Amino acid sequence: MNTRKPLGRIGELVRTFGSAVAAAAAVERGHRPTNQDLVMLGIDPLHFDRIRKY
Repeated sequence: MNTRKPLGRIGELVRTFGSAVAAAAAVERGHRPTNQDLVMLGIDPLHFDRIRKY
């Protein structure tokens, strides 16, 4: 997180929430989320590819 600007943390929170919404929407549609969204959420894209559907 950006510690130099007080509002930097709020921006980071908004970007993280946006990535979560985008990733959830992609999975719900049956698509793969972008690597950028996965990394922002702390998910390794290579490990995401190993998830199997049941």
